[in-house]
Amino acid sequence: MATTVRRAVLTLPAAPLGPENPLPALRPLDEMHVIDERDRAALPRDMARQIGYRPLTTVLPVRVLDGYGRERTATGLDAIVIENDRLRATVLPGLGGRVHSLHHKPTGRELLYTNPVFQPADFALNGAWFSGGIEWNIGATGHTTLSCAPLHAARVPAPDGGEMVRLWEWERLRDLPFQVDLWLPEDSDFLHVGVRIRNPHEHTAPVYWWSNIAVPEGERTRVLAPADEAWHFGYERTLSRVPVPVSGSVDRTYPLRGDFPADYFYEVPDGARRWIASLDEDGHGLVQTSTDLLRGRKLFLWGGGAGGRRWQEWLTEPGTGGYAEIQAGLARTQLEHVPLEPGAEFSWLESYGPLSADPRAVHGEDWAAARAEAEQRLAEALPRTDVEAAYTAWRRCADTEPGESLATGSGWGALEVRRGKYELPGTPFADSTLGEQQRPWLELLDHGTFPAPDPAVPPGPSLVSPHWRDMLETAPAEPLTEYHLGVAQWQAGDRAQAVRSWERGLALAPSRWPLLRCLAVAAGEGRQWDRAADLCGEAFDELCADRRDEDEAWTAAAVALGREAMEALLRAGRPEAVRAVWAALPPAVRQRGRFRLLEARLLIAEGDRAAARAVFDEGFEVADLREGAEILDEVWARITDEPLPDMYNYRMRPRS
Repeated sequence: MATTVRRAVLTLPAAPLGPENPLPALRPLDEMHVIDERDRAALPRDMARQIGYRPLTTVLPVRVLDGYGRERTATGLDAIVIENDRLRATVLPGLGGRVHSLHHKPTGRELLYTNPVFQPADFALNGAWFSGGIEWNIGATGHTTLSCAPLHAARVPAPDGGEMVRLWEWERLRDLPFQVDLWLPEDSDFLHVGVRIRNPHEHTAPVYWWSNIAVPEGERTRVLAPADEAWHFGYERTLSRVPVPVSGSVDRTYPLRGDFPADYFYEVPDGARRWIASLDEDGHGLVQTSTDLLRGRKLFLWGGGAGGRRWQEWLTEPGTGGYAEIQAGLARTQLEHVPLEPGAEFSWLESYGPLSADPRAVHGEDWAAARAEAEQRLAEALPRTDVEAAYTAWRRCADTEPGESLATGSGWGALEVRRGKYELPGTPFADSTLGEQQRPWLELLDHGTFPAPDPAVPPGPSLVSPHWRDMLETAPAEPLTEYHLGVAQWQAGDRAQAVRSWERGLALAPSRWPLLRCLAVAAGEGRQWDRAADLCGEAFDELCADRRDEDEAWTAAAVALGREAMEALLRAGRPEAVRAVWAALPPAVRQRGRFRLLEARLLIAEGDRAAARAVFDEGFEVADLREGAEILDEVWARITDEPLPDMYNYRMRPRS
């Protein structure tokens, strides 16, 4: 059959994403992949330099997604299916362009780990993320803020004259447009993926990219890559060079043989072909290869310990097979960001397909022989020269304007293109995509002022780049302008001026709670715990003075602000005030797992450990438990010396 592109609907048990958190993300990133600055001295100079190159301090201007739960119902997800007579790829444009499935028809094998459910969890930089398939991570160290966001998608002529699918969006953490082109040449066993990131600005931009591939794990599944060494990163937050495959007397190329989750960033020699494969006990599996710009390769494993296995269940459902991740990126490790010059671009081609190799060699004790066997089979299935030729052919199509639209992303790209008057052939950001969130910023751009706010609605998202900050500074000093200006100043590191802007806005604001909350965060970051508690409590009281339990926007604000108020008041040692906030929350909110955990902490503060223990005994699930979080261990240890029950064990590192 000729290659086809069609729309489809994929029905999965899915937990709704819920509303965005309306509070601007002013606090520092809660990202596990960081190392102490003093530890960089022992690293190669270029790696140390890129690890220290413009790391993010917050996820502004992106909003946090933490409104999901764990109740799943059958839900239809928009999909795009790309198919020839050898492969069928299923793409989810509304969820970051995730490749959900890659099915090899001749053998009937699914090459990826396909999650049988859609269950958000707190792994992305801005919260909601889900496991499975192939994801495109752009922005900064961690899972992209676009994990659960819609991308633009359209049909585009493919290099071989057929059709391909183009995905594109404006990545807001670094203000960069990117595109991902997927096509299946006729009769090919390999899905080709062309990727381009452009810097339309007059300044150098830091770039991060890792393609993340979930593959089924098994007792005899082995990950192979062309390397004899790797950089090991564990959740103890240290980066060390280790041999491959055996480290600490354990062969770490078998994902289930580790006790705790860990990353292994392979040291691929210069000039070597870039590839990574996951092969089962019979030597069958998936291989990913690319042109040389995509230099990094990585294995992430959950390991066989209790915490890793619990996370695997949490991300899908009990009884489902687990997975590991094989990945490919622009740098050697995911802690690094690579500079992209003004007006320049990064582009490369990746290929994904089946690989079969002699299992005796793959699982033999001779690592060099195992690697050589996999690399030889790859050379036979897809020669390196063919990948280079496909890249050259794709580059001639990269600027081709899209045809029929298959999905629509956000309006932020259209706003930035309109502001910067950028020419971006191949990735149009049409004015028709501008929506309600962009409307006030469009008015600021065109008329120099914000429209009058609706005091009954939380402020919309803030923009924080220097261009928008300049416009805010020259706009009339209305309370809403001062609010957004303070957020932009905060992101720029001018914390004192941000506080002054928020205090000026407070004097005339018809709705004071958003400004009070910002000031509370500023006080907390300055370790002024009592002042932070006062301001956060006052903000919550003001929000509740205009109570609208049936309004989704009000409830989202109450949930977010109520949680922050309880935590601030607990830190300040004021259990009576915490109890008042708890009582003011809607009853349904108090039943959420995050608030059951806060209730247990409150009961401990009130001196009632027995009641706190009863909360744990009754059982709860914190839907937005953060990757690497140890709060459940910490609270349990304040209640009892007994071992932590398995249902609460998400530990990702050894106890110190």
